[in-house]
Amino acid sequence: MTRVVIIGGGPGGYEAALVAAQLGAEVCVVDRDGLGGSAVLTDCVPSKTLVATAEVINQVRESGELGVRIGRSAPDPGDVSTDIATDIAKVNARVKALAHNQSEDVGRSLQREGVRVVRGSGRMAGPDRVVATLADGGTEELAADVVLLSTGARPRILPDAEPDGERILTWDQVYELDELPGRLIVVGSGVTGAEFAGAYNALGSDVVLVSSRDRVLPTEDADAANVIEDVFTRRGMTVLSRSRAERVERRGDGVVVTLTDGRVVEGTHCLLAVGSIANTADLGLDTAGVTTDERGFIEVDKVSRTTARGVYAAGDCTGVLMLASVAAMQGRIAMAHALGDAVSPLDLEEVAATVFTAPEIATVGWSQQDLDSGRVQAVGIKLPLTRNPRAKMQGIHDGFIKLMCRPGTGIVVGGVVVAPHASELIHPVSVAVSCRLTVDQLAHAFTVYPSLSGSIAEAARRLHVRGQQAPRKDS
Repeated sequence: MTRVVIIGGGPGGYEAALVAAQLGAEVCVVDRDGLGGSAVLTDCVPSKTLVATAEVINQVRESGELGVRIGRSAPDPGDVSTDIATDIAKVNARVKALAHNQSEDVGRSLQREGVRVVRGSGRMAGPDRVVATLADGGTEELAADVVLLSTGARPRILPDAEPDGERILTWDQVYELDELPGRLIVVGSGVTGAEFAGAYNALGSDVVLVSSRDRVLPTEDADAANVIEDVFTRRGMTVLSRSRAERVERRGDGVVVTLTDGRVVEGTHCLLAVGSIANTADLGLDTAGVTTDERGFIEVDKVSRTTARGVYAAGDCTGVLMLASVAAMQGRIAMAHALGDAVSPLDLEEVAATVFTAPEIATVGWSQQDLDSGRVQAVGIKLPLTRNPRAKMQGIHDGFIKLMCRPGTGIVVGGVVVAPHASELIHPVSVAVSCRLTVDQLAHAFTVYPSLSGSIAEAARRLHVRGQQAPRKDS
């Protein structure tokens, strides 16, 4: 029986463990922080639970045009926001309870498959041995035919912005707050910063978003990012573009953020969202012959192999698209490859990703930037949701569907959805990209009327003629 040892119980680790056990391996997971890892305990599950509360508040606050009126004392029947309040202590209690329950669900899944879980920290003592420092004391040496490293990453800290867990916070510390921040300064306008900024704005905080780039979400589709920034501004958020934080200090019951241009921004709390650092120190990688890049991320190929024979890696510690879904796929691919099952290499052009702002941004496949730069030959179309009948019924004013296909063949190569629950709406586009469907095949599948997904089919129909045309020399 093949012995598999996995260091780290996050999505990459526990999904790999389930696959390995189902393929007949003897599996041991060495876990330090809790099963589910940061994705379940401090990142994805908690943040999206917080966002879910914010989403409800946004829907209610903007439902006046639908005829909704909350409280007889509302001075304006079209304004329902005056009676909305947030109990952040209760919100955070629910967040932590859900995270704990999800972690326990992971544990039960592993137990059902016969996976042994060792509580402690693991390090490699060669390519075929792992030494676990046990949480209750002592050590245990584990022999391994296959090792998977899935140790995740942690929030990056600025040299002059040391978190104290009370006023200066990382994203895994915000769930200890028992009072809603009066004025929250979010440093960093990437996915994490934008999600938290939008959520706390909805919850009732005065939010200042410090963005070092010329727009929020600089790595996302530009049209989508512009929609989100417009929505942020309309909802009362202050967005400081082309601004970089130099120093964050606590002063009494508040914080002061000094920007590199000398400006000073004061608030009650500061949230740092400036990237992640791989958890790869003290893993014995050199001993095992595992190579990392200049940033400390473990180098892997498309089937998750490291530079050491029999040693694989998955998840944020590899720096390959820091998404729980990608970590899980890397882990599954690694075990399938190691144990001789059928396997397809990881294809990043098939990854569907979502930014959980309001509205959400969901993407898959090639991007608009790829088209504009000439990296890929494709044609595209963008349909605003304001034309969609279901959007009109629900009072949705922001968002669009963008679809891209190959000229000549009409094969769908990418898409962007900006809408409420775009994370759900992107799936048919993701299937089309993965299965190399044409716009005609996508268009001919029935959609419900009225539905937001109807705009996906409409975009596919609009691409029917353009997708059949041969590419022009200047395209």
